[in-house]
Amino acid sequence: MDFLETYLNNASPTGYEWEGQKIWMDYLKPYVDEFITDTYGTAVGVINPDAKYKVVIEGHADEISWYVNYISDNGLIYVVRNGGSDHQIAPSKVVNIHTKNGIVKGVFGWPAIHTRSKAKEEAPKPNNICIDVGAKDKDEVEKMDIHVGCVITYPDEFHILNKDKFVCRALDNRMGGFMIAEVARLLKENKIELPFGLYITNSVQEEIGLRGAEMISQTIKPNVAIVTDVTHDTTTPMIDQKTQGFVEIGLGPVIAYAPAVQQKLRDLITETAEANKIPFQRAALSRATGTDTDAFAYSNGGVPSALISLPLRYMHTTVEMVHRDDVENVIKMIYETLLKIEEGETFSYFK
Repeated sequence: MDFLETYLNNASPTGYEWEGQKIWMDYLKPYVDEFITDTYGTAVGVINPDAKYKVVIEGHADEISWYVNYISDNGLIYVVRNGGSDHQIAPSKVVNIHTKNGIVKGVFGWPAIHTRSKAKEEAPKPNNICIDVGAKDKDEVEKMDIHVGCVITYPDEFHILNKDKFVCRALDNRMGGFMIAEVARLLKENKIELPFGLYITNSVQEEIGLRGAEMISQTIKPNVAIVTDVTHDTTTPMIDQKTQGFVEIGLGPVIAYAPAVQQKLRDLITETAEANKIPFQRAALSRATGTDTDAFAYSNGGVPSALISLPLRYMHTTVEMVHRDDVENVIKMIYETLLKIEEGETFSYFK
């Protein structure tokens, strides 16, 4: 839990993931034989690096954020997304602006309710939300070392609701990095000797198009990939279950059905879960999964890939929520599945 809290509270915006990766690598170091890193910041802990058959378990490290896009003459800062940041939650939020000399605090201001038109009230939009750092003009902002391109994150930190609900920004998807690290820890502590190389992969830049996974898949050239990410709990208000399907936190990991998900690998996961009495849910995805599964599946001439998702409420907000039981069961599901994978398995339909 100490590692989880430290890891989540650290800012790791897309394109600036390295400080979070250092925390993750320090935790993982006793459980792996070596590390691979690339120039953009993806980190991979490797067990059995000399093995020819390679299995990836993967999460992504980055979180959504904002960039400084424009500074007005009166010192207000306008922003542009870095990933899928939700403009509607921005008003009244405190922010951290990352500069070369450290963090500068600011707030997303919003007009008082008394001053807004009741007949035609304007909603928050990317072009009308702005950050106030308490500066009187543009010159004073620039003296704070704030410039176009500075990245902006929310400072909201980890806490627990009702004993078993983890709440924080960026559970999407640093929970994935935590869960795959826990799989590595369990393998080491239980003295499991795998018949293949295991690549515990924490990719960067998922939030802007699966780019980190796209790059590292070419480096590793895996034979199998099991990806973990988050998916929507659909039991909260304003979600249409006929469109989004039914998923609820606390009922188990979600196993995806999608073109990128290799069916034989998925069947191995579901059968393993059933044999070990690990609860799980299912989700059907129309085309792409929207996760790093797609990047691995369609790399290197095709890699058998599967997606195990962690149910989550309030995605891309600062109060993302997951259930402790689901976290533990994702870890168990990946761990038990690894014990069932045989060296050289192709998952081919044409044996």
